[in-house]
Amino acid sequence: MTEQHSTITSVLVANRGEIARRVFATCRQMGIGTVAVYSDPDADAPHVAAADVAVALPGSTSAETYLRGDKIIEAAKLAGADAIHPGYGFLSENAEFAQSVIDAGLTWIGPPPGAIDAMGSKVNAKKLMADAGVPVLGDIDPAAVTESDLPLLIKASAGGGGRGMRIVRSVDELAEQVAAAEREAASAFGDPTVFCEPYVERGHHIEVQVLADEHGAVWAVGERECSIQRRHQKVIEEAPAPLVERIGGDLRERLYDAARKAVSAIGYTGAGTVEFLADETGRFYFLETNTRLQVEHPVTELTTGTDLVAWQLRVAMGEHLDVEEPGTRGHAIEVRLYAEDPSAGWQPQSGTMHRIELDAQSHFGPLDRPGVRVDAGIESGSEISTFYDPMLAKVISWAPTRGRAAAILARTLSDAALHGPTTNRDMLVNTLRESTFVSGDTDTGYLEQIGLDVLSTPLADESTVTLAAVAATLAEVAVNRERARVQRSLPAGWRNMPSQYSRKIFRTDDDVEHEVRYRCTRSGGVELPDLADTEVVSASTGQVVLSHNGIRRTFDVARYGDDVYVDTAGASVHFRRPPRFVDPSAVARPGSLLAPMPGSVIRVAVSEGDRVTAGQPLIWLEAMKMEHTVAAPADGVVSTLAVEPGRQLAVGDVLAIITDEADSDSATEHSSTLTPQETSA
Repeated sequence: MTEQHSTITSVLVANRGEIARRVFATCRQMGIGTVAVYSDPDADAPHVAAADVAVALPGSTSAETYLRGDKIIEAAKLAGADAIHPGYGFLSENAEFAQSVIDAGLTWIGPPPGAIDAMGSKVNAKKLMADAGVPVLGDIDPAAVTESDLPLLIKASAGGGGRGMRIVRSVDELAEQVAAAEREAASAFGDPTVFCEPYVERGHHIEVQVLADEHGAVWAVGERECSIQRRHQKVIEEAPAPLVERIGGDLRERLYDAARKAVSAIGYTGAGTVEFLADETGRFYFLETNTRLQVEHPVTELTTGTDLVAWQLRVAMGEHLDVEEPGTRGHAIEVRLYAEDPSAGWQPQSGTMHRIELDAQSHFGPLDRPGVRVDAGIESGSEISTFYDPMLAKVISWAPTRGRAAAILARTLSDAALHGPTTNRDMLVNTLRESTFVSGDTDTGYLEQIGLDVLSTPLADESTVTLAAVAATLAEVAVNRERARVQRSLPAGWRNMPSQYSRKIFRTDDDVEHEVRYRCTRSGGVELPDLADTEVVSASTGQVVLSHNGIRRTFDVARYGDDVYVDTAGASVHFRRPPRFVDPSAVARPGSLLAPMPGSVIRVAVSEGDRVTAGQPLIWLEAMKMEHTVAAPADGVVSTLAVEPGRQLAVGDVLAIITDEADSDSATEHSSTLTPQETSA
């Protein structure tokens, strides 16, 4: 008797950004129609244009849109979709939503609701895993914590992605951290439940990709290492895991066996990930099972030649897994390119991404030779919203060896054109080239061990910045000549008799001014009195070629209002033209505490007239799905409080004015002291 398979003709992706585009790419290859959903801020997002049709979810916040399962199911029916793929995050691990999809007569592209429910509560999941023979870390009741239990890790029971996760090193801070974790978990997942477990300081985050079909077959599709994290949120992921490669022996098979036991114990089907915390001896403990596709799934796809999204669709249609598990080849590394400033406490950034351009051999798909794949949720011109995660793209390299994969990825990132909000690009490149990373000997404490002051060092050295300022100057001179209404053929600033030097000033992100003096000669050349060893080879509105100490370098120059971006091989520099005249109304009053990022106020702990001390938490902001604390930068009195819960903020908005009662005239303007509470992914 021939086995019958169901057929999927159109898939709605209940998500946004790069994961929606990723699923659409495989659907197109399989001849399956696609449906996007979008919130108000995402109306012009690339994932909307990437689908065959799109349905609006009115509203701005996740709670109004991507977390509304009823609206998503209505959208699927309206657009004629017969299946729903949840992507990751949002409702992807919500058993109630999965059951609602099935009850609506649609195909759920994911594990059974019962399996999601079993793993949805991490507290219950750990008990199930212990019963299945999978090693686990014990739970600790927050109400019964003592000093001997420290350090602890608070985790959200209902979700991942770092939301609701905190490290606690003092019993005195436990209650406050639990409350903050509960608020963040409720905001991200609709469930405030949290739990505690022992915190392993310098562990290795190892995870096994699994696939299971409806007929009892289970694959372990390679392992990944995701140990490099900032506040427990993954930054770099790779396959295979350097720790497993280094220890060798039977560690890989023991991990695979534990992962198979974990998913078999809950009747799992589809793609999922079993995460473990391992130490240098090869001991490992179950962390959680992610009942969905992971952000880092491309490194597994590139090392195994497996399209995990295609298998999700095939399993949902009732197909069998192949008899043999796929093997692995070479090494893949993924970095998460974020709109954030690592050197300023990982502050998330927002605004227009004027240009994003990376040299990629593939987008959302396989590589047939060493190179780079890019999975991006944005394009040039996209707006980085304050409502959602600030990840711009996943950039993934593959090569026969780990060293070559790291080198290819570092070069691609360093040469990328990223014109817009500050990104973590320089930190990623420095990490990929740092000796400890290159050796593969990294753990979850890597960023703290090496130090952000080292890893966040700009790729552009002082000499490069100086030359970039010259290039920006000459490109602007060319623009001025192009716009000239008369005597356009004459060099800019040309005089019949030699005159004083013209000058232009540009300011870098660290507020350092760079003055360039120049004079155009009668022969059409340019004199640079402060750079005798630099020759101008050519200059146009978008490109300048300079010879410095006999070495020729090309600089590409782009302008967006007062922002100027200069790209050269291996480095980029962002300048702002300082205003010629300062608007007095734009100058903050002395003692002003300014918003360090865009977001909304969720809590205010002080009133006007209160005396505060340096470091005291004053205001809590929610930005890009994370909670952040703004603390007092100095001792003083809150003379003015300018915000209340619910207010939306832009960068630089005044939050409060803090003055010294003894001498209010001595108060100075303060940037906010920010303590981001974001954590793991």
